[in-house]
Amino acid sequence: MENNTGLPVEDLPGLGARLRERRLSSHLTLEAAAARVGLSPAHLSRLETAKRQPSLPVLLGLSRAYGVPVESLLLGAEVPGAPSPVVRGPAGPTTGDEALAGGWTYRPAGAPGRAMQALRVHIPARVQDDVVRVHPGEEWLYVLHGRLLLALDREEYRLDPGDAAHFDSMRPHRLASIDRSGVDLLFLHTLLQSPTADLFPH
Repeated sequence: MENNTGLPVEDLPGLGARLRERRLSSHLTLEAAAARVGLSPAHLSRLETAKRQPSLPVLLGLSRAYGVPVESLLLGAEVPGAPSPVVRGPAGPTTGDEALAGGWTYRPAGAPGRAMQALRVHIPARVQDDVVRVHPGEEWLYVLHGRLLLALDREEYRLDPGDAAHFDSMRPHRLASIDRSGVDLLFLHTLLQSPTADLFPH
């Protein structure tokens, strides 16, 4: 089965069921959860039934709404007690802890269960999320390889390798690759910013 991204749904096995489970455990109706993330209830329903594949920005929004790390949605990973402070780099070009989300490649770069989540992200060319995002919290990114187009409010910034950006994510924003080979980022975002954060121990 394929979806509007052109990627097979099986790239994220079990994601729909995990999205539904997390929503129910957060005591949110389909309508309430969709409103928090800026989606229609019908769109969220299609994500939960694996008829569509979410982009990484949508997954980030859902992780904030449900107060859980992104990797628990993507990979089904749980936090078994205190996490290690060390996150090892990949041993090869692909590892079991990476996943695809709307064409973006995502790999955790920080410990799960923290209020600040660290990701390594690859945004390929011509696979962009045209939706401008607005949500509570802060975001910081650092360009490793390639060039990034950051649309922030009504301004656009072109970032080269070694450039960084740090902004309040209540400012409307969108990320896109300029280069044909895509762009690789280190990406930090705050997680426990939603009212559901009160349901989880700090």
